[in-house]
Amino acid sequence: MLLPLFAALSYQLPPQPMIDLVDAPATPVLNVGPNRRTALQLTRQALLGIHEVAAPELRLAGLRLDPRLNAESRQRRYEAMALLQLPSGTPLPIHGLPARPRIEHVMWAPDGRHVAFSLAGPQGLELWTLDVAARRAGRLGRLRLNALGGAPFHWLPDGRALIARAIPAGRGPAPADDGVPKGPVTQESFGRKAPAPTYADMLKDPQDEALFAYHMQAQVERVELSGRETRLGSPDLLESAAPSPDGNFVLVRRLHRPFSYKVPYQRFPVALEIWDARGRKARTLADLPLAETIPISFDAVRPGPRQLEWRGDAPATLAWAEAQDGGDPARPATVRDVVYTFPAPFRGKPWKLAELAFHMEDVAWSSNHLALVTEGWWKTRRTRTWIVEPGVPGAKPRLLWDRSSEDHYGDPGKPLLKRDARGQLVLATTGNGFYLEGEGASPRGSEPFLAKVALPGLERTVLWRSAAPHYEFVSKLLDEGTFLTSREGVAEPPNYFLHDGKTERQVTRFANPSKPLAGIHKALITYQRNDGVKLSGKLYTPAGWTPAQGPLPMLMWAYPREFKSADAAGQVVGSPFRFDRISGSSPLFWLTQGYAVLDDPALPIVGAGTAEPNDTYVQQLTAGAQAAVDEVVRRGVADRRRIAVGGHSYGAFMTANLLAHTQLFAAGIARSGAYNRTLTPFGFQGEERTFWQAEGTYGTMSPFNHAAAIKAPLLLIHGMADNNQGTNPIQSERLFAAVSGLGGNVRLVMLPAESHGYQARESTLHVLWEMTRWLDQHVKHRPEEKKL
Repeated sequence: MLLPLFAALSYQLPPQPMIDLVDAPATPVLNVGPNRRTALQLTRQALLGIHEVAAPELRLAGLRLDPRLNAESRQRRYEAMALLQLPSGTPLPIHGLPARPRIEHVMWAPDGRHVAFSLAGPQGLELWTLDVAARRAGRLGRLRLNALGGAPFHWLPDGRALIARAIPAGRGPAPADDGVPKGPVTQESFGRKAPAPTYADMLKDPQDEALFAYHMQAQVERVELSGRETRLGSPDLLESAAPSPDGNFVLVRRLHRPFSYKVPYQRFPVALEIWDARGRKARTLADLPLAETIPISFDAVRPGPRQLEWRGDAPATLAWAEAQDGGDPARPATVRDVVYTFPAPFRGKPWKLAELAFHMEDVAWSSNHLALVTEGWWKTRRTRTWIVEPGVPGAKPRLLWDRSSEDHYGDPGKPLLKRDARGQLVLATTGNGFYLEGEGASPRGSEPFLAKVALPGLERTVLWRSAAPHYEFVSKLLDEGTFLTSREGVAEPPNYFLHDGKTERQVTRFANPSKPLAGIHKALITYQRNDGVKLSGKLYTPAGWTPAQGPLPMLMWAYPREFKSADAAGQVVGSPFRFDRISGSSPLFWLTQGYAVLDDPALPIVGAGTAEPNDTYVQQLTAGAQAAVDEVVRRGVADRRRIAVGGHSYGAFMTANLLAHTQLFAAGIARSGAYNRTLTPFGFQGEERTFWQAEGTYGTMSPFNHAAAIKAPLLLIHGMADNNQGTNPIQSERLFAAVSGLGGNVRLVMLPAESHGYQARESTLHVLWEMTRWLDQHVKHRPEEKKL
């Protein structure tokens, strides 16, 4: 069916098996409580309706907010909540919830007797609690939560009250705009370098500034389980308010002017304040100025205290990192970061915990004698973890690991965290050491594990590992030797199992939501690029297909990634035993239509040593695609003339490049991509250099510059409200104009109200219809070539 060049369509429906997969209910998840015997079973709502995605929203300083709820817009919240006891797993209903609730911010009280959560009400976001023993939920107080910025509430350690950020009483209506301009909007630079990525939804004018200030206004309140509300301090632009582990202080981030029209609110001026339990300011730790001049390097950080948090294992001690290089990785420095701690009553100077050669990434707290500090340097992909003693002044850090962040096979695991008696996240420890959890990457695929590091010798012992034919990982460490896992298989949806070191017991029995895919075949395949780099991908064939039936039309769906090491680039990522839960962005829908699918074939772009990966992007990309095509043809799965390539975001960029630089594919599908790199001049994806530093690379990589070479049919799809950094809808509009103007076969589909990922059911189903029509016309039913 041919459609006119410009057409306004109503939303279309794809074949029924695709509709069934889209409409399948979400698989519930478990949230285990502090007593480790009771859990919440939470089920997230399905796709939003287009009326929800297109509902009024404000786009301010990098935020997209629902003005009715004073929370981020377009959120898929939990729509069902039940209690269950371990290990029986029988869901028990909760009384008092409204029909079809919209639940978010679920948080257990430290004593496990109550659960707090937010619920979207008719007048705003309400604070609710669940009495676990009574299995009854109800609204707590009359306040309306302000959910912009950090978490809108936190439990106090006794489990009898919470600290919440509320919309100030009597806030009044939002600032009105009569639509009459008051004058021009101006910006000016005074000779200082101020590079910035292509952020979306920045403030544009004084009206935006007024709206941002209005919606960010919050009042800190102490809310007791009785419903009593006590105001702390005064209303202000409060981004977050977090109580100390002992409940005697509150750490507050207070935004203030001047705002910026260039960068999001996270870079606005912010005062870091410590309040006492009555809301009186005890100290201003720092007042950070507007941060418009942070370098674009991925190793750059904001000057001043950052990653400020309470030490989870101490009553009231702050911890943070502070750059010694001004946050600029180009500035030579032996010490890049200093990690500080500062105990109550916050007098004098903070304590220096560690000096780091790289910038700090995170800290896992345990005790005065144990914490793990991790630092990293993106440029070299190097990461190090240190053992430190926070309560021993002058104690020398001890190196635990020094490794490449790209080396998945050599990853020892990450610290396993747990909630302590005060509800704080701390390192999970055993008698003489601490626990690790990891993905367990290997040439066979991922084999997640639970491990222990013994002190003082640092011996690492794997206690448990996932085994074929399942993919299983630790969901919750319950007690020493007892843990809850989530297990899945190719034909088995994720379910929870209880392990005690000797036996295992199935806790849940969630149904298979992907029945239309029953019987499909899945294999992890490995092969090589022409330069010896090892590659892998997940190869799917439809139910019932055998090689004797002949090769199939194929959809290859990919996303290239940058590496500094060819060995790391060749490592297998993922598992052949995972259950494929189909989301709207999955390429596996087309298994129901007789297509083979090669999902996520490795397309590494390697730049070893000082070499920049993107300087040979096109050569490496095309070599990887050639290797993938040759392998699926060699296996007899795909018909070389009937292979399509597609991808989303950077995968869309890849798709356009492959059509411009090869003749491997019968058609391409590019969703929400960027195609002209001059429109992202201050870096993109893994590229740190600016356009002016690497003009040739930017030009060579831009498929817009090679539009005349795109001869295979190309389907472009883009959300009209895309706010992803770098993928403004104009990217697809301009590539469509170029290819169509040059006589190419191209179709552009713009999705109303959709952002970078498509959230409405109507949009998702229509995209499936568009892609099915395109694949059937140009791939499955591709006509034979005319012989001269």
